[in-house]
Amino acid sequence: MTLHKKEEIIKKEFHILNSWEEKYEYLIDLGKKLPKKSDNFRSNEKLIQGCQSKIWLDAKLKESRIFFSADGDALLPRGMAALMIRVYSGLFPFEIIYSNTNFIYEIGFQTFLSPIRANGMLLFLKKIKLYAIAFNAKISIGLNGKSKI
Repeated sequence: MTLHKKEEIIKKEFHILNSWEEKYEYLIDLGKKLPKKSDNFRSNEKLIQGCQSKIWLDAKLKESRIFFSADGDALLPRGMAALMIRVYSGLFPFEIIYSNTNFIYEIGFQTFLSPIRANGMLLFLKKIKLYAIAFNAKISIGLNGKSKI
């Protein structure tokens, strides 16, 4: 599924939710559904620095697509992470690199998230983009170190 299609689905889901309480509940439900990771997953290398709660993010490259996994110590941030993973997992690195984050504003995050939570979301997205940049570079030079250019 394309990034645009994923964003459209999520925008429709959030437009159905009328109040910020309903949006919080939806995110909390997503957080409950995010599989809990082992203590080994919760390493300092995967920790998103600067978030109010602890959130860990990892990425794997499979067949030139990135797949993300995450965990968190609080339900709301876990739900936010689950939503972002839903949007960006399975995409090619270049799709993530050149994507914009307008859908976040279109679903109203800036109006119902506290500034600290919104900042955490931006840090999470930044880490997703950094993974995409790193994997894109890996793909462009090839796994054997020879340039594809």
